[in-house]
Order: sequence, then C-alpha cells, then structure tokens
Amino acid sequence: MSRLVNSLAHLDPAMSAVSKLLAAIFAILAIYTAGFGGIDNTWYMAIVVVMGMTISLLRERRDVPLVRLVHVLVAGCFVWLCWIWLQIMLEQEMFFIEISNFQLMLGWLAFGLIGFATLRELGLPMVIVYIAMGIYVLAPFGGDESWTRISENLWFSTDGVFGLPVQVVSRVVLIFIAFGAILQASGAGAILLKMAFAATSRITGGPAHASIVGSAMFGTISGAAVANVVSTGIFTIPIIKRAGFAPKTAGAIEAAASTGGQIMPPVMGVVAFVMADVTGIPYLSIVVAALIPAVFYYASLFIVVLIEARKLDIQPTPADQRERLTRLEWLQSSAFFVPLIIIVALLLEGRTAQYAGFSALVAATVMSLVLFPKFRQPKTWWTALVEAGMTSAILMVVVAAVGFIIGVINMTGVGLQLSQAILAFSGENLFFSLILVMIGCLIMGMGVPSVTAYLVLALVMGPALEKLGVPTIAAHLFMLYFGVLSVVTPPVALAAFAAAPIAKARPMETGVEAVRLSFAGFIIPFMFVFHPDLLLIEGFTLVGLAIPITSFLLATWLIATAMARFETQALPTWQAVLRGAAALALLWPDQTLTIIGAVLGVALIAGGRLFQAPSEPERADKLVSTTERENLREETQ
Repeated sequence: MSRLVNSLAHLDPAMSAVSKLLAAIFAILAIYTAGFGGIDNTWYMAIVVVMGMTISLLRERRDVPLVRLVHVLVAGCFVWLCWIWLQIMLEQEMFFIEISNFQLMLGWLAFGLIGFATLRELGLPMVIVYIAMGIYVLAPFGGDESWTRISENLWFSTDGVFGLPVQVVSRVVLIFIAFGAILQASGAGAILLKMAFAATSRITGGPAHASIVGSAMFGTISGAAVANVVSTGIFTIPIIKRAGFAPKTAGAIEAAASTGGQIMPPVMGVVAFVMADVTGIPYLSIVVAALIPAVFYYASLFIVVLIEARKLDIQPTPADQRERLTRLEWLQSSAFFVPLIIIVALLLEGRTAQYAGFSALVAATVMSLVLFPKFRQPKTWWTALVEAGMTSAILMVVVAAVGFIIGVINMTGVGLQLSQAILAFSGENLFFSLILVMIGCLIMGMGVPSVTAYLVLALVMGPALEKLGVPTIAAHLFMLYFGVLSVVTPPVALAAFAAAPIAKARPMETGVEAVRLSFAGFIIPFMFVFHPDLLLIEGFTLVGLAIPITSFLLATWLIATAMARFETQALPTWQAVLRGAAALALLWPDQTLTIIGAVLGVALIAGGRLFQAPSEPERADKLVSTTERENLREETQ
C-alpha cells in the first residue's frame, strides 16, 4: 500500500510536466495552422479537442494523488474515444458505414467525460446547463429523441461536439491567445500599464483610472476578463488600495475595467471575428458599430471612479511619484501598437482573421526580440507557449461542451420555442422583451468565456430579438454585452471573484460593487436598440447621434452622483432620489420624458453648484477617514 502511495505521489509532477509540454505543442500547432494551414479539417478537430481535454485534465492541480490518477485514466479514455471518432469520420468520407450500438454508447461516454472536464474547469453553473440540455433532448416534453440518434448527431458528426464552436475557436481564436501570451511574456503588458499610469496621474484617483486604461488596452486582445484580472490586477489593485480606495472597490474597478475589454474594438476579445463569421456582417462594420458603445462604457467608468475619488478626498498622484516613460519604453510600446495596426490593416484588405492574427504574432515576436532583452531567453518563449497552450486547452473544453448544447438546440428547436415564449409573455412589447432577453443572457453567460457565451446566446436569444425588428448588428451586440457582463454579475461573478483575493476583499461584496461601478453596461445595450444611430449603421444622422450621446452622458453623471450621494459635496437623500428619477426620464425612449429629465437634471446640477456650502461638508459617516486611509496604505505597502 505504501508503495502505491509513493508511486502516486510521483504522479503529480510527471503529469504537470507532460501537460506543459503538450500545452507548448498545442500553441505551436495553433500558430502553424493559422499561418500555413494544410491540416485536414477532420484530423485538426480531433487533435485540438483531444489536446484540450488532455492538457486540462493533466495540468497542475491541488488534488489528492488518487484523484490525479482518475484524471490520467479519464484523459486516456477520451483519447481512445476520439480515435474511434476519427476512424469513423474518415471512413464516412469515402463510403457509407453503419455505426454500431456499442459505438453509439461510447458517444454518451464521451459526453460524460466532457461534462466531467467542464466541471473541473468552470464549476457547477455551466455543467448544470450542460446536463439540463441532455435531459431536455431525451424528455418527451423536449426533443423526445432516441439515445442512438442523439449520439450519432452530436458525437459522430460535425454538428455537435465537433461543430461550429470548435471549428471557429480552433481556427480563429487560438492564434490571438498566443499573440496575447507573447505580449504578456515579453513585458509589453507592463509597458502598457506604465503608460496608463503616466497618462492618468494628474487626474483625481489616478491609479484607478490607470487600471481602467491599461485593462481596456490589454483586455481587448486577451479574450477572457478573468485572465486579464489575474494578469494586470496583481499590479493595479494594490496601487488602487494604496491611493485610498476600499479593498472591495479596488477589486471591483479592476474587474469592471477588464470586463470592458471584451467589448472594446478593434479586437473585442476576439469576439468581433466570431460575430463576423456568425452574422455575415463585415468585420469593419462590427468594429465601427461597437466603437461608441464601448467608449460610453469606459467614459461612465471614469465618471463613477472620479466621483468616488472626490468623495474619498483622494488627490492626484504627487508629482514626484508620477510615472515617466523613457524613450526606450515609448519605443517598446510599439510592440503592442504596431501588431494591432497590422491586424486592422489586413482585415480591411479582406484577409482572414487567422492570417491577421498570425501576422500580428510574427510582428510582436520580432519586435519583442529586438526591444525586450528578457524575451531573447528561451525560457521566456517556453513560458509564453505554455501559457497560451493552457489557456487554449481550457477554452477547447468549454467549446466542446458548448458544441453539445448548440447541437441540442438545433435538434429540438428550443431556441425558436424560447423566442416564441418571450414574445408571448411580453406581448411583443420591445422593452419587456429586451428585459427578458437580458435576464436570459446573464444566466446563460454565467461562468462562460465571452466567445462561447456569445455563440450560445446568438442561437438561443437571437431569433427573439430579430423577430421584434431589432437590426441584426444591434441584436448581436445586445446579447454580447450581457453575456460579457455576466462575469461581474453575482451570484457567479467570475471576474469579480478573481479580483477579490488579490484585493483581500469578500468575493460577493466585490461582485456587488463591480455591478455598481459598471451600471452603464446594463443601460448601453437598451440605448443602441432604441437609438440605432449610436451604432453608426447605414442611415444614421448627426442629430440622431447627438441626442442619445448627450442624454447618456448627463444621465451617467446623475446616476453616479446619486449612487455616491456626492458631487462637489454630500447630497441629501431627496436630491439623490430626484437625480435617479431625472436619469430614468432621460434614458426612457420617449421624447417628452427625455426633455423633462434633461431640464430636471441640469437644474439639479446647477442648483447644487449654486448653493454649494462654502466650507467642506461633514462626511465622516460616509467616507473613509484619514486614519483608515493611512492604515490601508500601510497594509498594501
């Protein structure tokens, strides 16, 4: 028995070493395929799914040895199942074959193993949806399909597990994950943060604003809000706390800023390319449409943080502590900006997203070798490849599960049924339909990366919005926004929960605070549905653009000051309530109410400044005291 225990104890480092080697190979495979292609599609799908599952199961975890042994057995079993799948698919390309019941049973075993891996990576929320869809397709009230047909359609085909999500993500998304890993490993990410701190040091609450700018820049290419929180938050969150913000607020600022990177052009966390593939809308049109809403999101975050900093009496960064970039660092920043320009330029020329990502990666690699001495060490290359492969593996596990879910939706028509139910319940009222779709998107997006969340939502919720006459681009951006915002929305606010331990704050409190800070993200999608001119789609007018922009900015200021109960001084409760009412009237899609809200809002702001008390107001019960702030600084130093 003791020999068995000793043998299992040596299993963990061996598994970790193998998973890192496979991760590096996986990243190289993604890079080669994006640049040169040439791999048969059937073989490629089998390889990426097998590698994703194997790396995910073997990667380093804090589990007891017996559980690690189970992971090895599960990985080996899945490799065998995929080998059987590959043989059958290759034979079917040449002639018709009949799949035996035993082989169809193996398809269900594969479904179970994918569910197990998904549970290990994403936890219960995603697995509950996965199991629920499996039960639904078998139930008489759902699909009422035979188990054999389900296995044949969702495993032994290219419509289920090996369907659109696996094909799009493996061909388009993985190269951008490798691109982001190269930038992070080289040190370009740290330069971006330093630029952000230098640009915002003169603003009240500068460190928090620097986090917003830095996370927006790097988040647009990272493809995952949680990964962005972990990579940039370890630098930004302690500095935000040291400036005087509460721990939960520091974590929430980083979570909200990183989340916004998924909607920020030109890359939008790689979703822009997937959306272009799903909708048939040109990439450039999607980027242009997403620009103003993304600027709205970050402008509102700036405003909320500014009000919070004023309320806490947090001053701009002292002159002697401000970041100053050297000439070399300015030059090093080009390792990020030049590849980004290359991506946009190639896509405008009509090149594929894969080719654009590959070209950007090559440019980033060459520039990093020249500009960053650390990147000339093979160890750094290895680290970048392993990180890219690990992230890609986790994503492949998720999209395999999503492929099963989408396959069930196609088989049962549940997406159409859900859209009909939404229309029936709301009486085809656009506003109430949007509320129901919003709730559905937040629930279905819980715990799922933005790319995979969008793929599911586009199929399930898309028909309901398009039946209501919402333009296709507005409908898909609406779903994307709420799929993305689910990572800061409790009870499964993964981005906020990832930021909480770094900030030494309670996870749920950080999640609630992140929702408060990113409130504008819950408003913006409704605005561009009711005011499509914001998306700069064909036929927009300057007047149609100016009215919602003005309304949004004024409403954002009113809501931010009402929530903080502070503007230039503490606000009484009655005025905070009036500001909230004025903001609601401004945003409501009715011209008369908009005018009333604008008049009331301007009057409240002007009146507050006109009758401002000459001395600084008492805010001891609402603000962090000077002593508390000093203690906070000591804790974070």
